[in-house]
Amino acid sequence: MKLGISSYAYSKLTSTGKMDIFDVIKKTKEIGYDAIEFSNLPATGKEKVKLAKKVKLACENEDLYIANYATPADMLKGSEGNLLNEIERLKSEVLIAKTLGVDKMRHDATFGYNASDPKARSFEKNLPIIAEGCYKLTEYAKDFGIKTMVENHGKYSQDSSRIEMLVNEVDNDNFGVLLDVGNFLCVDENPIEAMGRLITYAFHVHFKDFHVKPGINFNPGEGWFLTRYGNYLRGAIIGHGEVPLAQCINILNAYNYNGTLSIEFEGMEDPLLGVTLGYKNLKRLVNKDN
Repeated sequence: MKLGISSYAYSKLTSTGKMDIFDVIKKTKEIGYDAIEFSNLPATGKEKVKLAKKVKLACENEDLYIANYATPADMLKGSEGNLLNEIERLKSEVLIAKTLGVDKMRHDATFGYNASDPKARSFEKNLPIIAEGCYKLTEYAKDFGIKTMVENHGKYSQDSSRIEMLVNEVDNDNFGVLLDVGNFLCVDENPIEAMGRLITYAFHVHFKDFHVKPGINFNPGEGWFLTRYGNYLRGAIIGHGEVPLAQCINILNAYNYNGTLSIEFEGMEDPLLGVTLGYKNLKRLVNKDN
């Protein structure tokens, strides 16, 4: 397995101008990672294509494998609720993925409607619309040699049962899952049980860790957020939180997963500390060096 990182892990630094995307590439290689994935690119239109070409070249110069390209999407609310327009918009992102030279692209399924919105309905009720968008996009991407996938995130599309329903509804070998082992905690789901359900559909895997506090406790304040059922989570350095990462490795090995393990760091610590210690701990986990 390749050990990788999402560019999202550096977002605190890139959003404030302390690093740019090329600094991120160099630092990723310096730390020791084998791979990187890009969570969107900071440009639009033709400039985005030009940037993708430069990013691809920079990664080649650093001998850094680009494992995946991730882009925002919403099959219910995107493009002002027009599904066909949202699919057309996402086709341009497939071309960015192709320019980067990747064979996988993650897009969101949907973040659903706020519970107070009159359009709010269950995931099952909206499943045919979401699946239609995912199917049409993956059929388009197939012609470019790119597999598409959705990630278990966003609460509305986060439960393993919902993601499995979506994969089965799309029913296309070119469509699968970006499995984030930490994100299941956002909907209070056991990561091991959820991972066991989805591993056979996984094209790519995120490793993420969280600190967890039960909701009956006092609100710990800044840096923490609520799960669906009112517990508290805070992003953690890989190995510092409560996600059973060693057991997650066991599942990956049992199913012969040989793709990239990509860290997403969302903690309060300095991002460079988080991604450096995270890499060291992930390497120990993979090598069973405890």
